[in-house]
Amino acid sequence: MPIGRPWAGLPCAFAAMAALVLFSVSLAAQQDQESEQTQQAQQTQQQLPPGYAGSDVCLGCHDDLGKAFTRNPHHLVETGKAKTKTNWQGMACESCHGPGAKHAETVSPSDIINPAKQTAAKASQSCLACHLNNPIHAGWARSSHNKNQTPCTSCHAIHKGQEALRPARFMEINKLCASCHTSVWAQFAKPYKHRLDVGAMSCTDCHNPHGTFLPGSVRTVAANERACYKCHPDKTGPFPFPHAPVQLEGCGTCHEPHGSANPRMLTRSEVRFVCLECHSNITAGKTIGGVPPAFHDIRSPRFQNCTICHTKIHGSYVDPGLER
Repeated sequence: MPIGRPWAGLPCAFAAMAALVLFSVSLAAQQDQESEQTQQAQQTQQQLPPGYAGSDVCLGCHDDLGKAFTRNPHHLVETGKAKTKTNWQGMACESCHGPGAKHAETVSPSDIINPAKQTAAKASQSCLACHLNNPIHAGWARSSHNKNQTPCTSCHAIHKGQEALRPARFMEINKLCASCHTSVWAQFAKPYKHRLDVGAMSCTDCHNPHGTFLPGSVRTVAANERACYKCHPDKTGPFPFPHAPVQLEGCGTCHEPHGSANPRMLTRSEVRFVCLECHSNITAGKTIGGVPPAFHDIRSPRFQNCTICHTKIHGSYVDPGLER
């Protein structure tokens, strides 16, 4: 130290002392935080039912799944915000995989439930423990997916993000459905079809994959009417003079909804052939074709397109003959 300047080293000493004090305070705060976390973990461990380990124990080995799970709607189960019959807060993993305390000790796959390796019925039963009362899933028991032993995990990625768990984009939904329903997807390559192949709509716009009362898991809208009326409300009615097949058999009587080689997705190449499937004998007391001079002599071109006169083929408000 230079002579005459005894205080020259004081700033460095003060700085060192301040750093030491800050380090001590930081270390004490960290220790307090760790102590608080330990106490919380112990309290949580004491509150867990017998045989359960808690999600924190699961994340010790399955950290990658845990990080992906935070972007999943099922993470609400972990926080206790999900509306479930049982409180699974802090035990979201074990809500599907069962008690994990023994598995945490032995690390044996046989000591934990893996829905992916269970039978379809058991895997779906695990999901339905929470989702059964949801109106969307109420028809699962009578759905074709359930009857064909298709588990929920074949369509839903339980641990991954929102889009993998429940796809929202039309093309992603269609791709998932087409992976099994290849013959149906091929019909959308026909000239006249619903525009699923370009992503304008999805399979779930018309079908509920979890099951409905109607054949083919067809959705219902507006007082339990077929999903067709959601986009075609002008065909809904109710009409004082309905066309019976529309009410009794549905749109599929005359149309091929997935795709057709015929205009307007008709089942036949000409309109008259569609009509003649039902009206080949009698219409309004007069024969069609058959013995001339029948009024509807289909040998004449003017009678070969029924909808020229019968324009309201889905139902009429004023005419029982569906002419206006």
